[in-house]
Amino acid sequence: MTRDGGSGAASVDPQQLWLSPARSGRGRRPAFSRAAITAAAVALADAEGLEAVTMRRVAAQVGAGVMSLYSYAPDKETLLELMVDHVSGEPPAPAPLTGDWRVDLRAIGHHQRALMLRHPWLPGTLTTRRSLGPNALAFLEHALAALRPTGLDGAARLEAFAQLTGFVSGHVGHEIAQADAARSPGRAAAEARYLGAVAADGHHPELAEALAAPARPATPEATFTRFLDRLLDGFAAN
Repeated sequence: MTRDGGSGAASVDPQQLWLSPARSGRGRRPAFSRAAITAAAVALADAEGLEAVTMRRVAAQVGAGVMSLYSYAPDKETLLELMVDHVSGEPPAPAPLTGDWRVDLRAIGHHQRALMLRHPWLPGTLTTRRSLGPNALAFLEHALAALRPTGLDGAARLEAFAQLTGFVSGHVGHEIAQADAARSPGRAAAEARYLGAVAADGHHPELAEALAAPARPATPEATFTRFLDRLLDGFAAN
């Protein structure tokens, strides 16, 4: 395992990470904190992408020596865990629950989407994160309370929240990719011409019918809401 590479989220002991002191009380008073290190890493990832986050770069951001950071985050995987939990607790807080589970889950879904759009590196990290820090636990507690009126048991509510988070993460990842593609109008036009030619070749009647149907509202917000409501319909059916 390398200092910056790590061996994956499974290498992080969540009890040691979240229930142990951030740093030993011995020695001189530190010039920085785990929170400051985490915030610097988040700012770096927001500005340059997750690949820019190395212990060396973060140390430079907080004005520390690289080796001194290892008492706060021994490797990059631990730092990523800290980053995910850090942004999970940033304002604004989730909307208060209304008791209407569809309204509340819709609000939670939109809250998650906004968070992931502010931090485009976040969706990719959620596929490998394994631990729940204090901020993520508070959000999970909020979501499970929102799901209580569904009548689902505890295990099913955990599954439903995992489904919701997985949907939002995947959708936002696609949304970010689409936004990047839109910055290249030539590529978008070429793809439209290609699909038009395929739909007209007589071998793809289902695609031709789908492309000929009236377009639905296509703003990112409207598209997300439509897909989210379909997911909630599935929860209602169960």
